[in-house]
Amino acid sequence: MGLSAATPLWSSPGLLLAIALHPALSVPTHRDYCVLGAGPAGLQMAYFLQRAGRDYAVFERTQRPGSFFTRYPRHRKLISINKRYTGNANSEFNLRHDWNSLLSHDPRLLFRHYSRAYFPDAHDMVRYLSDFADTLGLHVLYNTTITHVTLDKDQRAWNGHHFILTDQKGHVHRCSVLLVATGLSVPNQVDFPGSEYVEGYESVSVDPEDFVGQNVLILGRGNSAFETADNILGVTNFIHMLSRSRVRLSWATHYVGDLRAINNGLLDTYQLKSLDGLLESDLTDLAILKDSKGKFHVTLKFFLEEAGSNQSADSIPLPQDDNDNFAMRVAYDRVIRCLGWNFDFSIFNKSLRLNSGNAFGKKYPLIRASYESKGSRGLFILGTASHSVDYRKSAGGFIHGFRYTARAVHRLLEHRHHGITWPATELPITQLTSSIVRRVNEASGLYQMFGVLADVILLKENATAFEYLEEFPLQMLAQLEMLTGRKVQHGLFVINMEYGRNFSGPDKDVFFDHRSVGHTEDAWQSNFLHPVIYYYRHLPTGGEVPPCTLAPASTHSHPPHRGRLLDRLDRPDRTHPPSEALPGELFGHRFAKLLCRVLLPVCPHAPEAATLLPAGVPEDAGTHEYRKPSAAQSGEQAPTEPCRHRQPPGGQQPAAWRP
Repeated sequence: MGLSAATPLWSSPGLLLAIALHPALSVPTHRDYCVLGAGPAGLQMAYFLQRAGRDYAVFERTQRPGSFFTRYPRHRKLISINKRYTGNANSEFNLRHDWNSLLSHDPRLLFRHYSRAYFPDAHDMVRYLSDFADTLGLHVLYNTTITHVTLDKDQRAWNGHHFILTDQKGHVHRCSVLLVATGLSVPNQVDFPGSEYVEGYESVSVDPEDFVGQNVLILGRGNSAFETADNILGVTNFIHMLSRSRVRLSWATHYVGDLRAINNGLLDTYQLKSLDGLLESDLTDLAILKDSKGKFHVTLKFFLEEAGSNQSADSIPLPQDDNDNFAMRVAYDRVIRCLGWNFDFSIFNKSLRLNSGNAFGKKYPLIRASYESKGSRGLFILGTASHSVDYRKSAGGFIHGFRYTARAVHRLLEHRHHGITWPATELPITQLTSSIVRRVNEASGLYQMFGVLADVILLKENATAFEYLEEFPLQMLAQLEMLTGRKVQHGLFVINMEYGRNFSGPDKDVFFDHRSVGHTEDAWQSNFLHPVIYYYRHLPTGGEVPPCTLAPASTHSHPPHRGRLLDRLDRPDRTHPPSEALPGELFGHRFAKLLCRVLLPVCPHAPEAATLLPAGVPEDAGTHEYRKPSAAQSGEQAPTEPCRHRQPPGGQQPAAWRP
C-alpha cells in the first residue's frame, strides 16, 4: 500500500521508512466509497460511482472479477436465460429478457455478445465480467482480501462514523460508505448425528463415472440439488432426494429461484416410476449411520438416542423395522448436501449489527427496504445478499433484478451525500398517459423488480405538469421526499407491476382456462404480470410500506386509490384515448380522478383501500357493487362486499373533485 497523500513531504526519512516497513503504523487510505466484492453487483455499483466521478475502490480477494462463477454452478450451466433475439430494436425492452447483462452506456457490453447459448456456460460469465471491468476502467484492487470490518466513531464523518477495513496484509482502509457485494458464499449445513458422513455440493465429484452403480441420497430440493441429480441420473441405481418442503416449480410460482425446468429431469423419472424418489422430512430429526460395510442408513435421531452411544451402527433400529413400506430401507453409497448458501458474517465486527440472530438472519444481513443496514448507517448490502428485501417475491437476488436495485441505491447516495436529487423528467400533463403506457410496455427495471421498484409521478400545482421518477423502492414511499429531494405537494401516482392474488400456490392450476383477462369488469382477476396504478393525495405515513404491496397498513394515514391498466380501455372503439383527452386545464384532484377512470379502476383487495368510481358510475352513487365476473371467467370469485368511494375529510367534496 502506498503512503497516504496526506503525509507531509518534509517528514523525516526515518519516519517514512518506518511507516513503509510497518503497514499497521501507516495512515489508513481514505475513500468515500468502498465496495466489497467484484462480482456482478460490485461491478455494477462501481460503474455508477465511476460515471458520477466519485472516489471509490472495489476490493476483490482473487485475481479477476466474478470468482464465484469460476466454481459455481458446479456443472457449469447457468439458469439465467440469454435471449439474444426478441424482434424488438428497443434496448430497454430487450433487457427485460436479458438476465445476464449489467447496465452500462456501452452496447458492446451486452451478454449476448459473449454466448450463443440460451443457458450459457459459467465461464462465459467470468469472461464477460472481466471485460466489463477492464473496458470501463473500473478501479478494482485484486488479490485484496478484507479480513475484518469495524467502525470508528467520528462526528465529522458523513454518517457519524467511518468504516475501517483491514486486509490480509494488515493494510488499513477507511471509507465513509461501505457497499457490501460479497454474495452468499458459506454453504448451509444442518447439524445432525452422522452429518460428518455427508459430502457437500461445493466439493463432491462432478464426474458421473464416480457414481456408476451407486445408491445416492441428496439432501435438498433446490436447483443445486436437481442439477447434481441430473448429472448422475444416467449412471446411478437410483437417487432419493430428501427435504423439509415440497418441490416448488418456478413456472408455477413465478419465482426464478425455484426449481427451473432445465434441471428437473428427476421429476420425470420419479413420476414415471423409474426408481428415483422424493421424500419429505425435517433434516434435524434424522440421523445417518455407517454400517460395517461402509454403507449409510437413514434413521431417526430418536432411535439413536434410545439405543445409546455404546451400540454398534448395525444394531440401531431403523424406521423400516416398524413400517415395512419405508422407502429408504436400502443403504446408500453416497449422501450429498445441496442446501444452498448463507452470507459470510465472519469478517464483520459485532458493532455493525448485521445479524438479527434468527434463522432468516443467519442467511441474510439485516437491512431496510432501502438496502441500508438496520444496524449501521452508511452500510449498504448489494446483490444476492440483499434478497431479504424481496425473498421469494421478486428478482432481487439475481443479476436481472439487482442491477436495478444497485442503481436505486446509487441514486439514494447521490442525494444524501452530494445533494443531487433523484433523476426526474418534467413534462406537460398532456403527455402523462403516453408516458405511463410507454414505461409499462418497455421498462425493464419496473418489469423485473415487480412489487419492489415502482415509478412515481408527482403532480404539479393544478395538474398542469408532472415529474416522472423511475424505479423508486416502493416500500420506502413514505420517505420519498427525504430520500429523493423531490417535493410532494399536489398528489402522486405510483405505477407498480403485480401478479394476481392467486397466481400460484398449492392446488392452483396456473394454466386454467381464460387465465388471460380480456373483460374490463374482471380486471381485478388478472393473473399475469400487469401494471397497477395507485393514486395518493398525500404521501403515506407510518414508516415502510408493507413489502410488495401498496395496500395501506393501519398505520398509514393516507390510503391510496387503486386502478389497473388492462389490454384495452372502456371506450366504445376499445382504443386508447389520445393524450389530448386529458386536457391540462383540469384542476387538482379532478384530473387524478379522470386519469384513474381512463386506467380502469377496480375494486381493491384490501377493504381499507379506497377506490375511485369506475367509468359510467354516477358520482352520487355512493356505495355500489361491481357485477359478478363473466361466466367465462373461472378464476377467483368477485368480492361480495361493496366498494365504497370515500369522501374527503369534512364530508363534502371540494370543487376540485367534481366532474
